[in-house]
Amino acid sequence: MLDALSLLACLACGPATPVAAPAVAVDVELVLAVDISQSMDEREFALQRAGYVEALRHPDFIKAVRAGTSGRIALAYFEWAGVVREDGVIAWQVIDSSESANAFADRIEARPFRSFRGTSISGALAFGAGLFEGTRFDAARSVIDISGDGPNNTGLPVAATRDAAVAKGIVINGLPILISPSPTFRHLDQYYGDCVTGGPGSFVLPIYAASEFATAIRRKLILEVSGIADPTVVPVDAAVPMDCLQGERDRRFYSDPYFPELDK
Repeated sequence: MLDALSLLACLACGPATPVAAPAVAVDVELVLAVDISQSMDEREFALQRAGYVEALRHPDFIKAVRAGTSGRIALAYFEWAGVVREDGVIAWQVIDSSESANAFADRIEARPFRSFRGTSISGALAFGAGLFEGTRFDAARSVIDISGDGPNNTGLPVAATRDAAVAKGIVINGLPILISPSPTFRHLDQYYGDCVTGGPGSFVLPIYAASEFATAIRRKLILEVSGIADPTVVPVDAAVPMDCLQGERDRRFYSDPYFPELDK
């Protein structure tokens, strides 16, 4: 009888509630958002890819990671153009050693070269902001590192999307590529400073020559990992604020449901 009562009591208690795994402490959650729009030629693609791969493998980057409070960061990567494709995303990975950094760099290096039409910085920022939702990390800082060689010309207004991400506590840093600047849009560094980047300590680090790629990307990642502010990389000499809708206005001959007023 006692055995039967014990069995009934056990059945009544039901399955045990699973215990959620504790969050992993990291010094920063860092998203690398990389432009693969058709305005990037194959040479720029190769330089950009090699720059990120080299930076992640560099001893100075590993040293910066290990010097943090927890000695590790969380890193994610995606490629974007007019849209973000799911097969262009490398999911979150903890970086805490040269082995884990090299493994992430290997995954970037193995990706095929490809490009797509359109430049939706706003779409990239919205996608990047979404990657921070529901992560298993406990981080003091959340950062999007976005590179690109042109202004937003597809999707929602970039400044509004930037503001929405910053309101969530996300810092956005920019890496505008001015190796082959557009003849109709020469001030991409100022555009990134006024319209794309934001949040405490945010900065813009322009690249003007192919020889600067690897060093600039490594410097940028080290600054982001360490959280050290460096005002020398922010362009502040512009006398007149940028028109954050200039890219959309320049592309008015395309049909864009978000900007019907530009066709009037």
